[in-house]
Amino acid sequence: MAEEENGVAVKEEQEEQKVVEESEEKPPTKSQEDEINKKFQKMGISFSIWPPTQRTRDAVINRLIETLSKPSILSKRYGSLNPDEAASTARVIEEQAFVAASSTSSSVSGGENSGTTDGGGGDDDGIEILQIYSKEISKRMLESVKSKAAASATPASENDSNSVAATSEEISSS
Repeated sequence: MAEEENGVAVKEEQEEQKVVEESEEKPPTKSQEDEINKKFQKMGISFSIWPPTQRTRDAVINRLIETLSKPSILSKRYGSLNPDEAASTARVIEEQAFVAASSTSSSVSGGENSGTTDGGGGDDDGIEILQIYSKEISKRMLESVKSKAAASATPASENDSNSVAATSEEISSS
């Protein structure tokens, strides 16, 4: 009797493992995704990638502030900003990137059936726009730290050349 119980337990474990493996191997099909989306819509819940929520935008700004004001690969090469300057710069960068991506979103989603949940490519458009947003942030962040580094390097090099010129004049006049 104990052997039968062990056999049943082993068989149940094998079936459970098989179910787990099957669910891990296969991603949901398009029809399954559509069915899930319809259920969420009926419940009044919707998911969209673009535009990001204000909470997400604030998180992006906070991450930018951290990147611009704390030690990082970027700060090692170009220097870091003080926290107040980093905060204002981060807000400008994010806002400009959002506007640029939003203007792109109207041209990306202008195609036929775009933005619909019935296979029209709305999710793909959102991902594409989000990538543009991300690239714009990266590009603008790099531009801002480069310009800051150039601006802070210029007065120092001018001072160095002025002091060299002054020293040369003093030597020649002696």
